[in-house]
Amino acid sequence: MECGNHIPLPCSVLAICVRPIALRQALVKLNENDRCQSGNSRKFNVFKNLMVYRLATPWTVTQAQLEAALQQAHFVECGASQEKSVGWTEPRGQAHGACVEVVAGQWIMKWTLETKTVPGSVVKRKVQEEVAKIEAMTGRKPGKKEIRTLGDDARLALLPMAFTKQASVTLWLDPQAQLLALDAGSQAKADEALTSLVKAVDGLALGLVNTQTAPATAMAQWLAFQEAPAGFSVDRECELKAADESKAVVRYTRHALDTDEVVQHIANGKVPSRLALTWNDRVSFLLTDSLQLKKVAFLDVVADEAPVAAGDRSDDHFDADVAIATGELSRLLPDLLGALGGEMVLG
Repeated sequence: MECGNHIPLPCSVLAICVRPIALRQALVKLNENDRCQSGNSRKFNVFKNLMVYRLATPWTVTQAQLEAALQQAHFVECGASQEKSVGWTEPRGQAHGACVEVVAGQWIMKWTLETKTVPGSVVKRKVQEEVAKIEAMTGRKPGKKEIRTLGDDARLALLPMAFTKQASVTLWLDPQAQLLALDAGSQAKADEALTSLVKAVDGLALGLVNTQTAPATAMAQWLAFQEAPAGFSVDRECELKAADESKAVVRYTRHALDTDEVVQHIANGKVPSRLALTWNDRVSFLLTDSLQLKKVAFLDVVADEAPVAAGDRSDDHFDADVAIATGELSRLLPDLLGALGGEMVLG
């Protein structure tokens, strides 16, 4: 299968596309309605997004060694005049606990970022006040360099009163599969978390997983031929982008995708940038053209099969959630890579 952003499909071929996913999409819609009406479904508090990396060499670090390394870079809240702080926190959420949790052979870590932001309008007003004072007292107008200094001073003076904002990235390491997955909402946060991990683990080398077939190419074929790969079904959300200078974007939400309109968009050269899929009626997600999984959700059948925790403690649910979520995703990921032609090994 050819790797690339788009494989043109002749209109004559598109015209004879069958629609075997129509019934599945109707069933998906019914399942969506059932989930909306069900109020007792258990939610899994792990892995809403997924970015997957391949370790370049086998993992040889012990849990104790990694724990010691992460404890040295433990998260500390921002000081009074500090704009940003990063570090490792307890995945289980218990103060003074471990920074590395191992559940059913899967390693879980949590990286935390805290920032303080002073609104630019407030800084600007303070600077204007200082400029007015200088002009009144000296009769001169401050230059650009002095105004920049006044801005820095104003921001520093306001930082102790600024509100803080925290964000975190959960890292899942599968030593046996030599995979590292990050639950990060943006590539920037993922990069920062990876930088912290590389600093903590000497010699750690990794890279994003690449596939023989580009995700955009595969998604275009699934939509054009209206046939999802084995084990997957196409759901009701999609984004198509034009590859030309028009940069046109078409978005479908809660909309059937087995339509002539969607097929025609593909034939006209629009490329899928994201597509909603469900794996084996167990896990739904939004696949992006950069091989990220967004909006990961474990469906009711997974919750129904989950054992009841021994108690109401959050750590009881933590172990169960991690074991179930990683168990499902450990089977989903190979199937997804297979649907994309297999993993491309970069030399």
